[in-house]
Amino acid sequence: MPGSRRVTLADIAAACGLSKATVSLVLRDSPLVHADTRARVRAELDRQGYVYHRGAASLRRAGAANAVALVVNDLANPFFAEFAAGVDAALAEAGHVLLLGSTGESVERQQAVLASLVEHDPAALILSPAEHSDGARLRRLLGPRLPVLVFNRALGDGGDAHWDYLALDNRAGARLATAHLLAQGHRAIAFFGGHRDSSSCDERRAGYRDALAAAGIAPDPGWLVECAPTRLEAARQTPALFARDPAPTAAVCYNDAVALGLMVGLAGCGRRAGADFAVVGFDDIAEAACSAPPLTTVAADPRARGLDAARLVLARLRGEAAAPARHIAPVTLRVRASSPPLNVPPQATGADA
Repeated sequence: MPGSRRVTLADIAAACGLSKATVSLVLRDSPLVHADTRARVRAELDRQGYVYHRGAASLRRAGAANAVALVVNDLANPFFAEFAAGVDAALAEAGHVLLLGSTGESVERQQAVLASLVEHDPAALILSPAEHSDGARLRRLLGPRLPVLVFNRALGDGGDAHWDYLALDNRAGARLATAHLLAQGHRAIAFFGGHRDSSSCDERRAGYRDALAAAGIAPDPGWLVECAPTRLEAARQTPALFARDPAPTAAVCYNDAVALGLMVGLAGCGRRAGADFAVVGFDDIAEAACSAPPLTTVAADPRARGLDAARLVLARLRGEAAAPARHIAPVTLRVRASSPPLNVPPQATGADA
């Protein structure tokens, strides 16, 4: 059960009828231990789910025994910077310190980062998984006793069911964004950015389709454009929106980074965001309100979500939580100048609503 007492050297030694010193020698692959004894200890280590934390002692000497690890898939995304700030603030208030890692959307990098962090014996882990993460592989690496909170993306094999899970209301948010564009008179609406095999993107696409279906509109396959959820890739992929007719007049974007990249890319396609093309993002990062034009977006309050994540982990560490739980954070729509009515000049639209 997550949050239960960690297995210690003393537990292993008692089960094997050996001294802690002998178990320690086995962990260090010492040739002084007989092969049969070594095999018996290794089997007991596996049975009890013991993880060797070679950095734990040094961390305790440094006063960091209560560290909580946070691993995100893209630290360059301002959403995760704000999320990390919220995590850090809540941990600091509770007397914990933050260990931070980033995977850059690489599953292998994620394994390496997590393996290194686990050796340093964090009290708990908050993980926003890289795309294509394997839940079973993560469970083998992290062991059964480390309290884990999965954030933002579900694991494809349902692996997050073993751990606490915190996500945004992705489907409802994208439905709000699409309904807003429909109310503005747009009918050819794209969903731009992200990868469909990411759970968060899949959920947002579902909300987009919900709103179109309610309006009796079937999305053209050409309106669904995938790209890495970054500004640069969004700008590069913008011409794909206009590769065939009918071209869309508006786009719901996977996140704000994609939306801001799209607004740059539109200029190269002879269009202007907030004038003859409407753009809606998702996240409401700090920059969204002061972009040119200010970005309409689904507000997820990333700093508040970081506070939520840390408080859920701290509750788990205090023994206040029982079975792993799922938490879905609400979202709201922030209407700004980037999503004007169809064929209406930008000066006729409102500012921040």
